[in-house]
This record gives sequence, structure tokens and C-alpha cells, in this order.
Amino acid sequence: MGIFERYLSFWVAISMLSGVLLGLWQPEVFQLIANVEIAHVNIVVAIFIWVMIYPMMVQIDFSAIKDVGKNPKGLVLTVIINWLIKPFTMAGLGWLFFNGLFVDLVDPESAQEYIAGMILLGVAPCTAMVFIWSQLTKGDPNYTLVQVSVNDVIMIFAFAPISALLLGVSDIEVPWETLFISVVLYVLLPLVAGILTRQKLNNSEKLLTHFLSTMKPWSVIGLLATVVLLFGFQANTIINEPETIGLIAIPLMIQTYGIFIIAYIAAIWMKLPQNIAAPACLIGTSNFFELAVAVAISLFGLHSGAALATVVGVLVEVPVMLSLVYIINRTQHWFK
Repeated sequence: MGIFERYLSFWVAISMLSGVLLGLWQPEVFQLIANVEIAHVNIVVAIFIWVMIYPMMVQIDFSAIKDVGKNPKGLVLTVIINWLIKPFTMAGLGWLFFNGLFVDLVDPESAQEYIAGMILLGVAPCTAMVFIWSQLTKGDPNYTLVQVSVNDVIMIFAFAPISALLLGVSDIEVPWETLFISVVLYVLLPLVAGILTRQKLNNSEKLLTHFLSTMKPWSVIGLLATVVLLFGFQANTIINEPETIGLIAIPLMIQTYGIFIIAYIAAIWMKLPQNIAAPACLIGTSNFFELAVAVAISLFGLHSGAALATVVGVLVEVPVMLSLVYIINRTQHWFK
């Protein structure tokens, strides 16, 4: 394990701090980068995420994907957690905190927008970042790809009706362009690149191992660069609204750890292998933030509380997910 992997939490913390400081120092530069987007999908961030997940795509062996059907329980767990539990627990926590516990701390209109942003996060399971979390927990790359693909297909049909049900808004339009471009950039292109790379290496296990060991540091560098950009984009918000960010972060963190605990206990009870259980649990605990942010902006506006809540989800996700990666790696023996 290299220096990046061994001290990853430290490097992420440095990247978060660096992002905020650089964002305050050179806001124009970060605004320029933020404007390089298509359908709310930032191209620069997409490139770094691409670098992040490309090594895992190289590991995918299409000849082994057919074996995924031999262990369908991991897919069942993913679907149940993401679509029958997560959206509703997120809505419940939003209502509990902002209509109850925090009712005296925020005005009613903002409270409803924060709840809406949380709901949109809850109805958008992760598409891209889960590949890096799976890689860090030694998840099965073939199974992870299938799990993500199944989620993306369900999202096409379930995102709008579940969001409409929980938000009480009937005219929700799914930003199809955002969804399509995200899937192409985060899944399809790196997957094609991985296939071509395997062919170039003649599917040689020795060459593949050497190539992956060479690429591994770049995967972590892609993660750190993504963190710098995400925190740089929101530097002013972090400095100007720390109390609001803290209030929104509390139920989001409870939701993330709570969903993980439910999924992890279920995975152990279902006797799933660790390399299938890990990505199954992590998909449900992380979010497709590009989609959530895009819908929040289209429904409530760029400077709304809903948009802010989805942004807080982005800021909270990386450190929280790293802690879950740590837990999974420390409890691998539970699955033997």
C-alpha cells in the first residue's frame, strides 16, 4: 500500500482545506472551471472522476459478468436499500429535524427547501463515486458494474414518481440530459477505455497486475483533485453559512450511517461475500449529486435552500464515505 492509500484520510482533509483556501484566494478561477459544464455536469470534475474510476474499469472481465446471476442476493439488497428504504428514511429525517428539532433555528420556508434538497439526494443513488469506494474496499468490479447499471435503469423510471410523491410536487421533470451525459461520462466511456486497455494487454494477468499497480496512485490523485474542486466551488458558502451547513449535515450524516448499518447487517444476515456486500452497501449510502443538484436548481432555483442542501450532501459525502470504507476494511473477517 502506497503513501496515498495508507494516509488517504489525511490527504483528503488536506485537499478539503486546500480547496476552501484556493476557492477564497482565486474565486474567479474556480468560477471559470465551474462554468465548464454540460447539463449541470462539470466536465473538469468528470475528467478527474474518470481518472479515478478508470483503473477499476480495467479490472472488469466481461467473460465473468455472466456469473453475477449466480449470486442475485447482492442485487436484491441494492434495489431494496436504494428504492424502498433510502428515499423514505431521508424524507423522514428531513421532516424530523427541520419540522421538529430545528424548527426554532430556521425559518419555515427555508426548512421546507432543505427537506426538499435532502429528499432529492435520497432518491439519487450513486453512479460514479461508488466505483472508487468499491475499489478501496476490494469490491468485485464485475458485480459493482452490474449493480450500478441496474440502479441507473431503475432511476430512469423511479426517480420522478418517488420524488413527486415525497415532495408533493406533481410537475417534476427528470433532467434527462444530465442523466444521460453523467452515465456516458462516468460509466460508458471509462468502461470502453477499460475494455480496450485489457485487449491491449492481451488479457495477460501479469501485464494487467503491473498496469494496475502503476495506475493506482493516479486513481487516488483523481479523488483528491475532485475534492479540491468541490470544496473550492463552495468555499464562500462554507465560510459564509457554516451554521446552516452544520444543521443540514447532521441529518445527512445520520442518514448515511443509518442506511449503511441497515445494509451491512442485512448483507451479513444474507451471507453475502464481502466483495459483493461492500459495493452493495456503499451504493445506497452515497449519492448521485449531479442529478440531485440539477433537479434542485430547476425546481427551486440556484440560490435556494434545496440547492444548498444538495451541495452540503456533496461536501459531507467524501469524508463520511471514507470512514465507511475504513469500517468495511476493518470488518472483512465478519464475512468469512
